[in-house]
Amino acid sequence: MTSTQFRPVGAFGFDDLRARTPLRPYEARWRLAGTAASAAVQRLSRPRIGTTLAIGVGALASLVPGLLPRTPGAQAMLTGLLIGLTLGIAGIVRFVVRRCGFDINRRLPQVRLPLLIVMSALVAGAAALAGHWQNKLRAAMSTAPIEADYWLRWLIEAVLIVVMFVGISRGAGWVLRKLRWARGVSLVAAVAAFLYLVATPMVVGWRQAAYAGANAALDPALVQPISDSSGSAESAVSWSSLGAEGRKFVSGAGPDRVYVGVESAPDLESRVSLAVRELDRSGAFARSNLVVMVPTGSGWIDSNAVRGFDERFGGDVTLVGLQYSYAPSWVTFVFGRDQAVTAAHELFTAVENRIRTLTHKPNLYLYGQSLGALGGSSVFADDADQDRRTCAALWAGPPAGQVHHAGATVLSNSSDPVVHWSPALLWRAPDLTGTRLDAPLPQWLPVLSFVQTTADLLAALDAPAGHGHRYGTDQGTAMGTC
Repeated sequence: MTSTQFRPVGAFGFDDLRARTPLRPYEARWRLAGTAASAAVQRLSRPRIGTTLAIGVGALASLVPGLLPRTPGAQAMLTGLLIGLTLGIAGIVRFVVRRCGFDINRRLPQVRLPLLIVMSALVAGAAALAGHWQNKLRAAMSTAPIEADYWLRWLIEAVLIVVMFVGISRGAGWVLRKLRWARGVSLVAAVAAFLYLVATPMVVGWRQAAYAGANAALDPALVQPISDSSGSAESAVSWSSLGAEGRKFVSGAGPDRVYVGVESAPDLESRVSLAVRELDRSGAFARSNLVVMVPTGSGWIDSNAVRGFDERFGGDVTLVGLQYSYAPSWVTFVFGRDQAVTAAHELFTAVENRIRTLTHKPNLYLYGQSLGALGGSSVFADDADQDRRTCAALWAGPPAGQVHHAGATVLSNSSDPVVHWSPALLWRAPDLTGTRLDAPLPQWLPVLSFVQTTADLLAALDAPAGHGHRYGTDQGTAMGTC
């Protein structure tokens, strides 16, 4: 035997003894936990290059100037969504380049900390500029500046949203790894089939039921008309069938109003015929002026326009509208735009044909706001056709300005995202010819302006009067003459 075999314990030193002594189970767990915590701290202090870039780019994109003021929650939602998207893209890129045998974090480890510092400084600077822009918009719209805790609330809520997205994605990844490739693909296919065949129809049906319920809801504050308007005791259109927006339209003082809801008759043809009979019954054709009003997707007609037309024509006017949907305008715009076009064309043509048979012919006008403007303008083949068939037309907040302009009054605020938004905004600046500059206008940027404008659509009607997608009584008073 060699002398080392009889060396005393102290000769090995404590490190040798620890290395040769088996760890108890709880000691092993503590050591693993300590190692994991140390790795987590290191990842937070020096995150991967792709992660830093993804978070930085997502945050910077969310802070690009928009058209309307935002609450901290709305800004945080946009920031969280964009960061979640950029993190997903970064993960895909990382997977691909690692498959190719390239790891930028190992090749350039010295870049990680400086990149983190630079991106943090850029985001802080962008937040300061975004705060300045928010206050410029608020000053132009006569609203209070952002509060002192605005950016703290934004940061906390954005972080929570990002953590939620990361947790969901990592949980899904863990499940796929446990199931292996073949089972993972099968699970994804099964989930996709479930969403397409079961979940999506259920959600669509639930939302349709919700929209139908909102349309049928009776507001006890509304007074049923007793005059010649639809919904009165003499009307062939029952009060309940008008729908929520129709009842709002015909209630209150002002000119006589004819309205036919989607529940007033079984199909479009019969609803149009009913509207013409209502015009005859109410004496509309004996008056000097008749305005066909194309509602938005939910059937809404702006009460400001009703007051404006009453003022414009001194009460010598009848207003007529036809509901074609009870879903919100954005839903109808995306999924059922043809409904607005078809309904507007059928109603206007029927009224036009009835007027031709009369000795006394009232002046015929056409009005539409938002999707209603798009549907109303689609009645005509071109500007000359519009001028020939109407006394005048008025379009308020037309989507992307896609209406016939000649002979028409077009009301559009520069801060209205509806006026800006279209898929073409991804690659070119919007045409804002004739738009009223009501607030500072941000510089157009490819892709980013589309993202910002899409986010602003959600708050288009929350802007102060005269800004965003809110138009006043000039929707009626600004109507042209024959």
